[in-house]
Amino acid sequence: MPELPEVEVVRAGLAPAAIGSLITAVTVWDERALTRHASGAADFVARLEGRTFAGAERRGKFLWLPLASGEDALIAHLGMSGQMLLRTPDAPAERHERIRIDVEHAHHGELAIVFADQRTFGSLAVDDLVADGPSRIPTQVVHIARDPIDPFFDDRAFVLAVRRRNSAIKRILLDQQVISGVGNIYADESLWAARIHPETAGRTLSAQAVARLLAEIRTVLAKALAEGGTSFDAQYVNVNGQAGYFAHSLNAYGRGGQPCPRCGGLIRREAFMNRSSHYCPRCQRRR
Repeated sequence: MPELPEVEVVRAGLAPAAIGSLITAVTVWDERALTRHASGAADFVARLEGRTFAGAERRGKFLWLPLASGEDALIAHLGMSGQMLLRTPDAPAERHERIRIDVEHAHHGELAIVFADQRTFGSLAVDDLVADGPSRIPTQVVHIARDPIDPFFDDRAFVLAVRRRNSAIKRILLDQQVISGVGNIYADESLWAARIHPETAGRTLSAQAVARLLAEIRTVLAKALAEGGTSFDAQYVNVNGQAGYFAHSLNAYGRGGQPCPRCGGLIRREAFMNRSSHYCPRCQRRR
């Protein structure tokens, strides 16, 4: 599933073409791509056509393009395999194209914003915006905590939240009400960098250890962003259809049975919440 770096790469790629563009036409090829828009395709089209995108925002794995009124936005969740692509108006349909939004920009001319999704778990919607501190966010995002690269992320509150929980630290990192956008890959990488076993109970970690982990999370995410995210197959791409290459920099995730880059011990892969955990038993000892 695309995680924070992959979604942020898409948001940053959309921003120059979307902000200030007029929506000239909306085509819904497959209504399964509107599961988050309960009012259906006709309402979705009516709420977008003739309007102007005024921004490009993200929280965790959600991204949204606020509309010029300031009251609502086009929101996207990429699910397992969703893609937001920029195409020329005459470009042929993508293989798994679900929705096409034709826009006209003062500087970039006519473009198409295409939502393609092979597995159909992703969705677009038009959602109302509500106040959230200094921000305005879609109602569907209200329950999501800020992510660690958000300038308003509260480090102290995060440390306290971790140390109040008896859950394993990796479960805490995947709890979207505590911290958003980390995901399975970057949780494994950050815990490896901080030398913390994924099953360590949050309440047993010192404030200094949690702060160190948070710093490593930010370092890992920054590196992944610089490398365009993690792409294991053609499903995770930027708006131009290009894959990220952070997969070549992974130290733990996906390296089960291979030597740990730090100590030489073998990386262990274990089942975890319908997915996998990867860690080094030698330098991530469980206390």
